[in-house]
Amino acid sequence: MKQTKIFLEEDEMPTKWYNILPDLPSPIDPPLNPQTLKPLGPDDMKVIFPMEVIKQEMSSERHIPIPEEVQEVYRLWRPSPLYRALRLEKALKTPAKIYYKWEGVSPPGSHKPNTAVPQAYYNAEAGIERLSTETGAGQWGSALSFATALFDLKCTVYMVKASYEQKPYRRILMETWGAECFPSPTDKTNAGRMIREKYPNTGGSLGIAISEAVEDAATHDNTNYSIGSVLNHVLLHQTIEGLEAKKQFEMIDQYPDFICGCVGGGSNFGGMFIPFMEDKLKGKKPDLEVVNCEPAACPTLTKGIYAYDYGDTAKMAPVVMMYTLGHDFVPAPIHAGGLRYHGDAPILCKLYKEGYMKAKAYHQNEVFKAAETFARTEGFVVAPETAHCVKATIDEALKCKKTGEEKVILFNNSGHGHFDLSAYDQYHEGKLMDYEYPADLVKQALANLPKP
Repeated sequence: MKQTKIFLEEDEMPTKWYNILPDLPSPIDPPLNPQTLKPLGPDDMKVIFPMEVIKQEMSSERHIPIPEEVQEVYRLWRPSPLYRALRLEKALKTPAKIYYKWEGVSPPGSHKPNTAVPQAYYNAEAGIERLSTETGAGQWGSALSFATALFDLKCTVYMVKASYEQKPYRRILMETWGAECFPSPTDKTNAGRMIREKYPNTGGSLGIAISEAVEDAATHDNTNYSIGSVLNHVLLHQTIEGLEAKKQFEMIDQYPDFICGCVGGGSNFGGMFIPFMEDKLKGKKPDLEVVNCEPAACPTLTKGIYAYDYGDTAKMAPVVMMYTLGHDFVPAPIHAGGLRYHGDAPILCKLYKEGYMKAKAYHQNEVFKAAETFARTEGFVVAPETAHCVKATIDEALKCKKTGEEKVILFNNSGHGHFDLSAYDQYHEGKLMDYEYPADLVKQALANLPKP
């Protein structure tokens, strides 16, 4: 009998996160102060982040201990299972072995609590009373609402308007955990009012929502900002996914040949591939193939340029070196709201720039077709974001069918799609649009990049 699930016991859960910064082939370019465009220092970040998070953002330590209080919360759903997609393999008639790490078992239903919990913990320890944040499709807002409830913090979420209207149940979930959620841009911040005046009919973007959340934190002494992707400390916390997966593959004496994941800012996929990338960087697995999967409507890696850019529309967030479509770029209202970001994590971009990874972009209809195939074989209805790497997985497995290769394929199944059924409904009715990348608009946005 072939094994479907590979489990770790609770006492086998990793007790340290892995920091890839010391193992990168060359250092990433330092983040810059958005006002001065000079290298960002700890004092610049204290306005919105607790000191422990700032230390982790800049740490040169290879392994950072996970606080016991965080481990205690993690044990509500971690270690998460590693699945063998036997039914999908059979349907595709592929010799490849397909595995997925299932992060939909967390209370909010995604990978996001892996960083929401430690961020809430460190802020509570620092005496902060409230956290402000942005969210695209709502997974991050849900996760932070869950985490702040456990550590007795208040939470304010600025949700991209297009997603706020598409996914009302995400808002209800946040409010159930005690958070307040507003459609961004709002009239509650200077950034929001400015955008509403300039673009009265905008569906919003993550860049705009970040501006509002950062402004909220910077203008209230009892409030800090919390971010769900892009920055180093977020990817650090997410490495618990890949660290667990490595242990699980050791249990079955296998190792992935091909790893893929969806990429908006880079948190879920960064957390999965980074522990495996350590082996590639050190020459232990030089042939490991790593593929970032993104939407064709917001193709940051495949169409963007590698440059310093603001992390948000109002130029309040740190300026980082990344692949960007321009901080003014507002992506089309695709259902994969978590992938509608103009840039990517500096760590991920650095590795992509230096040739350690590849990237592919997909349209809405083809990823929903792949997600439907997955649902009808494996049973799980995945989030629109995750559907992108399901598409890449199926393509790779079919390639193996032609070549006869018995590759081991791994993808990060980053969350369920239970609150995204309206998108599936539109797909079934043939109403999903395949938005094209607006090159002319992006050219204009890229003209506004900062010049350090």
